[in-house]
Amino acid sequence: MTHHEEDEGRSGYGPWIWSAYRAYNELLREKVKKRFEAQEGPWMDKVAELLVQIVNARWEGGRKNDKATEELFAKLDQLLSE
Repeated sequence: MTHHEEDEGRSGYGPWIWSAYRAYNELLREKVKKRFEAQEGPWMDKVAELLVQIVNARWEGGRKNDKATEELFAKLDQLLSE
């Protein structure tokens, strides 16, 4: 049997091999996400909360609420520099 014939016999495994690589990468991604959540979760929660406040302040206040929005941006800058 030639090398080419061996490869042809294995070609049916291609989708399974691809699925295995994909599952491996998904598992690794989930593990990394869990580590980030454990280490950075509280900080990310603060950042997310400020981002929501900024969007809401800009949505609700328009130009009238520029000072409040600037204060929120200052808090965000402080968090991002930690």
